[in-house]
Amino acid sequence: MTRGRAAPGEGKLPVASPATVRAEARRLIRRHRRSLTGVIALYVGSAVAGLAGPLLLGALVDAVAGGTTSGYVATVSLAMLGFLTVQSVLRRFAVRSGMVFGERVFAELREDFLEQVTALPLSTVEKAGTGDLVARTTNDIDAVSHTVRFGVPQVVVSAVTIVLTLAVAVLTSPVLSAALLVGIPLLYPVTRWYLRRSSDGYQRERESYAVVNGTITESIEGARTVDALSLGGIRRQGMDDALGVSYGVERYTLWLRSVLFPAADLAFWLPVAAVLLWGGWLASNDVVTPGAVAAVALFAVRLIDPVDLLIMWTDEIQVGAASLARIIGVQDVAPDREATDAVPTNEDILVSNVTYAYRPGQDVLHGIDLSLRRGERLAVVGPSGAGKSTLGRLIAGIHPPTTGSVTVGGVPLVDRPLDQLRREVALVTQEHHVFVGSLADNVRLGRASATEAELAEALNDVGALAWALALPDGLETEVGSGALELTPAQAQEVALARLVLADPHTLVLDEATSLIDPQAARDLERSLSAVLEGRTVIAIAHRLHTAHDADRVAVVEGGRITELGSHDELIALDGAYASLWRSWRTE
Repeated sequence: MTRGRAAPGEGKLPVASPATVRAEARRLIRRHRRSLTGVIALYVGSAVAGLAGPLLLGALVDAVAGGTTSGYVATVSLAMLGFLTVQSVLRRFAVRSGMVFGERVFAELREDFLEQVTALPLSTVEKAGTGDLVARTTNDIDAVSHTVRFGVPQVVVSAVTIVLTLAVAVLTSPVLSAALLVGIPLLYPVTRWYLRRSSDGYQRERESYAVVNGTITESIEGARTVDALSLGGIRRQGMDDALGVSYGVERYTLWLRSVLFPAADLAFWLPVAAVLLWGGWLASNDVVTPGAVAAVALFAVRLIDPVDLLIMWTDEIQVGAASLARIIGVQDVAPDREATDAVPTNEDILVSNVTYAYRPGQDVLHGIDLSLRRGERLAVVGPSGAGKSTLGRLIAGIHPPTTGSVTVGGVPLVDRPLDQLRREVALVTQEHHVFVGSLADNVRLGRASATEAELAEALNDVGALAWALALPDGLETEVGSGALELTPAQAQEVALARLVLADPHTLVLDEATSLIDPQAARDLERSLSAVLEGRTVIAIAHRLHTAHDADRVAVVEGGRITELGSHDELIALDGAYASLWRSWRTE
């Protein structure tokens, strides 16, 4: 399938083109054709049963006018009651089937979207921010689910009901049914005017929700920083700005609806008035019977609901289409690497003349050259903002370099299949996430097949086994949001235990023990030192005892490695590292 793509703005995830949305909608319909057909069949059956009422009532009016028996009236009344019962039963099962159908599609969309999101390049995720992804995962998925669950069946059923009602009205009285068309000259141009504007309006509305979500999420996640630096006013202003934009686009879409719905309401009732006036004149001239006027008038009234639903769901489908465009637009994110079949000859890592820029033309790393032998321990130190973490991410294969190369055994890291690369090179930062689930499940993220004994051994290696066993249910204790909240230090130890289980040959530790008190961090690093014997370790640290214990130390300043050597060599050099060491020792 050829994919269209709407070019995203800087940092924004792409939005699929209308052609792609239509193709994806057709794919979903084909994939669930049988279920959708069943839902529509039930709705159509309900609609057909509902058409019997006006026909029977029209026949009854003519029969009463011509003289009839009470038995006939009772029979017709019972028939009307029977058709009403059939309509109600069919509609009940139609609604139930529609809900089940919607839930299946809803689950499929969530699973597909999560699979796509987890495959996104991390650089793309970081630039997009959590707000956009959260909005697509929640608001947009919900909007599409609502449309699929109710909108698609209702639109099809409304269209079928309108056609059937008009057909039966024409069969009842062709000349009288012409009055049913008087609302079209008003309804058609207004609906066309609305559709030309609504798609863009709802797309901007969805984007504004993402900004609001992102602003709220960032403020909550950074609450301590906001409080410590007195940033409350700035964050509130950011929230006000985001809400202002959202308010503006909401007003625009509301204005569109305020034009469409009143015009539609007028167009609904014009045919009823026209049938009564035109029918009254025809009946007075004996062209049609009073029963025919009553039947067609009831058909005109019955047209109001399906036409109203069709207009309403046309509006809702615009929202669903805008949301679907955002959901499937994630598939249009270009990969930041292409895996090859090349196999590394060894586990040595070579960084050759590397530059890296988060934004074009603004390099944060400049001409980095570095060679790491298997089993070597390298400490990376330097002032904040010097590029240490960026260098660590390149060595871990998170980001491809802008220029130059980072290779393992002669193969560029970005040429390695991601699933293999993550088993070979791992990055642990000071930001650790505890997933909702048991503590054992959280640790098993390092290796899903790990046994209970291996879990205990990994936790023991990082000094976490004692507090883990002391939890209410031991390793099976539920942790994460809504359950037991681990302390930042405990979360770091869980992340390191995952690392022990994963058993990669190269580790990048980006201040991975920064949230643990200095003495505990020192003990933990000594424990890890024995566990990680023979593996390449790149430790980005602000506690210089890590550098003291390393084989070599790299000093990064201004995006360049300005000093490289052992602790003793750099102390003897009396340069930037020696200055950092003396400053740290006197703290």
